[in-house]
Amino acid sequence: MGEGSKLQLADDVAVQDAPARAAAAAGPALDAAAAQFAALEQKLHYLDEAASERVRQAYHYADQAHLGQLRNSGEPYITHPIAVASLCADWKLDAEALIAALLHDALEDCGVSKTDLIERFGAPVADLVDGLTKLDKLQFNTREEGQAESFRKMLLAMARDVRVILIKLADRTHNMRTLGSAPRSKWHRIASETLEIYAPIAHRLGLNQTYRELQDLSFRHLHPWRYETLAKAVARSRGRRREVVQKVQAEVEAAFARQGMPVRLSSREKTLYGIYQRMQGRHLSFAQVVDLSGFRVVVPSITDCYTAIGVLHQLYKPVPGKFTDHIAIAKANGYQSLHTTLVGPASLNIEFQVRTEEMHIVAEAGVAAHWLYKAQHKGGAEAQKLGTRWLQSLLDIQNETHDATEFWEHVKVDLFPDAVYVFTPRGQIMALPSGTTVVDFAYAIHSDVGDRTVAARVNHEQVPLRTVLKTGDVVEVMTAPEAEPNPAWLGFVKSGRARSKIRLYLKTLAQKESVGLGEKLLAQALRAEGVQQLPSEQEHAALWDKLLRFTGHRTRDELLTDIGLGKRVARIVARRIVALLSEGGLRPDVLLLTRERYNAEDSLSQGGVLLDGSERATVQYAKCCHPVPGDPVVGYLERGEGLIVHHAQCDVARELQRKDGERFLSVDWADEPTRAFEVAITVTVNNHKGVLARVATELASCEADIVHMDMDDATGTTADLRFTVAVRNLAHVESILRSLRRMNVVLKVERVFSVSA
Repeated sequence: MGEGSKLQLADDVAVQDAPARAAAAAGPALDAAAAQFAALEQKLHYLDEAASERVRQAYHYADQAHLGQLRNSGEPYITHPIAVASLCADWKLDAEALIAALLHDALEDCGVSKTDLIERFGAPVADLVDGLTKLDKLQFNTREEGQAESFRKMLLAMARDVRVILIKLADRTHNMRTLGSAPRSKWHRIASETLEIYAPIAHRLGLNQTYRELQDLSFRHLHPWRYETLAKAVARSRGRRREVVQKVQAEVEAAFARQGMPVRLSSREKTLYGIYQRMQGRHLSFAQVVDLSGFRVVVPSITDCYTAIGVLHQLYKPVPGKFTDHIAIAKANGYQSLHTTLVGPASLNIEFQVRTEEMHIVAEAGVAAHWLYKAQHKGGAEAQKLGTRWLQSLLDIQNETHDATEFWEHVKVDLFPDAVYVFTPRGQIMALPSGTTVVDFAYAIHSDVGDRTVAARVNHEQVPLRTVLKTGDVVEVMTAPEAEPNPAWLGFVKSGRARSKIRLYLKTLAQKESVGLGEKLLAQALRAEGVQQLPSEQEHAALWDKLLRFTGHRTRDELLTDIGLGKRVARIVARRIVALLSEGGLRPDVLLLTRERYNAEDSLSQGGVLLDGSERATVQYAKCCHPVPGDPVVGYLERGEGLIVHHAQCDVARELQRKDGERFLSVDWADEPTRAFEVAITVTVNNHKGVLARVATELASCEADIVHMDMDDATGTTADLRFTVAVRNLAHVESILRSLRRMNVVLKVERVFSVSA
């Protein structure tokens, strides 16, 4: 793979081994690094002495490991790990996380092994560093593939340990702060990655401050001119509004003082990227963005939050429809606050956010608030009240399980309750409902893509269309011009868009197919009455007019559709046509009548249909007996559902034939079916470890695709495994059964369908 085709996902702006530069910068630069670590040490007061000493040892180890390495800015490379650890210390992360932050580049850049880290700092630290290294040091054929895999790996790393993500976000934040030292050619790629992947993750984790900073830094390097222009406009506006903001702050403080309510009031501005987004999304000029300023009110208790809103609404008029209660209904990432927009002096719209101290910590630090709050409130009793159920459950799962799969399953539900995020082959991120399938993805791209979908690859592997997608999956859909939606898709699609598009297509398709089936059934019924063919609408217009008045249909196609859907019995309509023909002097062909009646089965009242599997909406294969090519079959014309094909010995079919025999017609298999058919089998096995895998492997070797599988509570010595598999024909079924019976773990195999003994 050539250099031009590789994407290096390492966040580090650059590591350069340049002895000459290192020697020249050794003095003052190293002093600066030592000063930075001294500043970090000042933040470690929340750790005990033993933990602080471990952090100091990690610093000395990292300093030696990165000796001689410089960043693009000319600073010793160790300044970067120190800065990352400092950001983690601001969140009050534990000593293990701080050590991992100091060593996060040591594995690959410095030749340090994971074994070395385990011996010196313990396995938890080594695992954290290893997780970060795997994120950083991946190479891919395309940028899009790299972006998708980076996002995926990040979430998987979070599943193992939330601290991995926190360190990673701190790492990315410092790299973005120093991106100006990197070659300008790298700005767009790194800033785009940050804006599209890392900032949304920070938002989902509730790291609001980090989220806003990453957005602004990305905006600054993606659109430098726009950033500078907007920054100057905000600065000018700030000067004009300073007096108004100061007046509002004084009046609000006085209002709360009169109520005797202790509050902490702080003013804030919208981020430049937030202003830019609003301007872009609503097509506004800067002058039209009126709510640039806001205030945050921090109060002692939840009750005080609502009282504070009352005080504010008495002081200034609220803007209708601009009050939001995120305390009663918290956001998915744990954010809680009361939001209101008021009309202040000079008719200036001012947003107020009201929250408690605990809510403020969660709002700014999100998942990191767990450590932050514990550090500020010794004993941890109040920590149990921290944030929302989402945040607490996420942390509880992290503390209680080391099973990455189990943790990830919870994360998908808790962290992304409403959406999964998948990638197109070109790297575009798409948000889809949780539980979404490949077919949902196809329809999300375009309805034509969904309608023509025939196969799919997820993460470059062929998968069934019913495959449920996971966040981070790269999905590629294959289409064919002649393909059409399958009614079975409605059984597993999740999105409303996909469901409505499939139903619309099938409704249209069913109508067309029902006309064809109805015409075939009516023609067969007429032959049984001695009429060679269906009268044409052109030559027998008067006959069709009389027939439609008799049946109550507006058009010939409408009548044929109802016959195809089983709403009208073809034999009755055929007899009416014969009567109308007789009125016109045309008599049945006696020879044809005799031959048709002689060849017809007594129990079947309508003509035959040839089945090859190409039938769609108007022909269904009964789930009670799962008929396959080679089985003796009968067809039942169910009202409103079309033709249902049953095994000839099916108990359900026999009961229907007894009660409603006139709706049955003969059906038979074509010589070469065009698709696979489903069949149900039950496999009774000795209940041993790995037996399911062995049976599934044997089915695969028999070229039988498993469509569905379930089993009884396997607590005894035996277990029943129930499979629905896709097969070609009856001979294929019998071959599968013989192969399974030869397995030493299998006690009994039988095909399952409702038939009489």
